Amino acid sequence: MLKELSEFVGVSGGERKIREFIRSKIEQDVDEIIEDPYGNLIVRKGNVKKPRILLTAHMDEVGFMIVGIEKKGLLKFSTIGILPQVIFAKRVVIGAKSIPGVIGMKPIHQRKEEEKTKLPDVKDLFIDIGVSSKGEAEKLIKVGDLGTFDTVYRENGDTIFGKAFDDRIGCYILIHLLKHTDLPMYCAFTVQEEAGLRGAGIVAFRVHPDIAFAVDTTASGEWPSDKDIPQYPRIGMGPVITIADRSIICDKQLVSLLKSTAREQNIPYQLKKPMIGGTDAGSIHVSRTGVRTAAIQTPARYIHSPLSIVSKKDIELGIKLLTCSVEKVCKEVSLWS
Repeated sequence: MLKELSEFVGVSGGERKIREFIRSKIEQDVDEIIEDPYGNLIVRKGNVKKPRILLTAHMDEVGFMIVGIEKKGLLKFSTIGILPQVIFAKRVVIGAKSIPGVIGMKPIHQRKEEEKTKLPDVKDLFIDIGVSSKGEAEKLIKVGDLGTFDTVYRENGDTIFGKAFDDRIGCYILIHLLKHTDLPMYCAFTVQEEAGLRGAGIVAFRVHPDIAFAVDTTASGEWPSDKDIPQYPRIGMGPVITIADRSIICDKQLVSLLKSTAREQNIPYQLKKPMIGGTDAGSIHVSRTGVRTAAIQTPARYIHSPLSIVSKKDIELGIKLLTCSVEKVCKEVSLWS
């Protein structure tokens, strides 16, 4: 199922196929399903009493939007959640029909010397779908179409390679909990996280939870360096608990709960370097009168790029940590209501 989740195209604002797929997988395992006007998929499992628990994972992935079509059929685009340095010469698919293309720029042989050493900006790039005129391109593509990378999922032992692990891994974890546990909770598969944590705030207002966990991925810290980088998580070393990022200072009691649960269950865990990145937790915790919120993440190499690498073990341990933590909250009702 993770292969299917990874290979679906679902850039921010275009999550319909992902939403339909997830709904088909869980509709027999939940008691209520809501698709709100903004595109979030909200489900209830069991008879949810105090404290009301909400788990979220975002369906959208990074990508780009077509913003113009040139006379020779080349496509101009804006990025959603990605930097131009990682996309040059990459294969892409665009629109509902997954039209193939490649991201290009002026060939190096035709550039001036000062241009050869300049890092490309989005305005210097275009998408080539193999046509020669604007008219040909307009038969296949329209302004506003969304696209992402043409990346094939594969596995090698414990290691998996693919696109959109941010945050299809979170979606996979929530699907697993809904199918394999009887925990009373709300789960939401949210939209447009990569465009500004937009969907989760709407979900939190509707559900009005007492406690929320954002389930996401986070960048690992593995790259060549003369110095050790102990402050960044690494794949294969367990799930990651967030203390604070750019969008939230997590609830201290929930952070303590995650840590103590990990120790009790012999689950290795890592801490995310504070004040970096952001998750749905950032919009959830300020909903209504405030929500106790924390984030649990799977480390991944090269998120927000054409291909990421993760460890199956980290996913499995993340499922165990989240399951045991929610179970503990349900048992310790007086501490959280």
